[in-house]
Amino acid sequence: MDLDEVADRLYALPPSEFTAARTAQARAAKDAGDARLSREIARLRKPTVSAWAVNRLAREHPGELAELLDVGERLRAAWQEQDADALAELTRRRGEVAARAGRLARQEGELSAAAGTEVDQTLDAALVDAAAAAEVRQGRLVKPLQYSGFAPAPIPREPVSRRKRSTQEKAGDEAARARAQEEAEARKARERQEAEAAHREWLQELRTARQEHDERAEKVARLEKKLAKARKRLEEARQRLEVTQREERHARQRLER
Repeated sequence: MDLDEVADRLYALPPSEFTAARTAQARAAKDAGDARLSREIARLRKPTVSAWAVNRLAREHPGELAELLDVGERLRAAWQEQDADALAELTRRRGEVAARAGRLARQEGELSAAAGTEVDQTLDAALVDAAAAAEVRQGRLVKPLQYSGFAPAPIPREPVSRRKRSTQEKAGDEAARARAQEEAEARKARERQEAEAAHREWLQELRTARQEHDERAEKVARLEKKLAKARKRLEEARQRLEVTQREERHARQRLER
């Protein structure tokens, strides 16, 4: 058993089953004598519902996910090469494959509207960012991803007047700043929610660990009490043996006279 093997099993589970399974796996590693692996397993974080949905997509629909990530890779290449025709076609396909992957990720998940939005944001991040694509492909997301950088878009084919372009640039800058501020606020809110969820999870882990400690301490105390009684009986038996051996020796000596 290694960490990759355990992580693959845990992140395939629904979030409601994750914590108990992680505790069991950590205990199994500890019982097997691998304290380091036990600690590493215990540090694995419980995924959000939206992250789990994307992880499930990676496991159950690898073909559809591969198509999505391939479109993203080609889209980034087309933008680097400033290939307007390829970029326009790939932008169209991007919408199709992202919508299909999003529907598959939602199947059987009963996701809330907020979780569904996070799934879409994660898939969009995987389309435009290679690092995000690698995380999604691995299938071990803990939280949804969001890409706040520049996303490839179709290249304008017709020139725009200098005055009009300047106005558009100013409007674009203002919109970008507003969007960046909204994303920052949303990110802080998500981080707060994740921190609260992590605290609740570890608080529950603390309660479970404390209960287990108290139960085992009580068991050890009972065993120590029984051991003390057993040692006392052993000492009494030893003294009786010595007396018996001494009396048997005296009786044998009298018999030999």
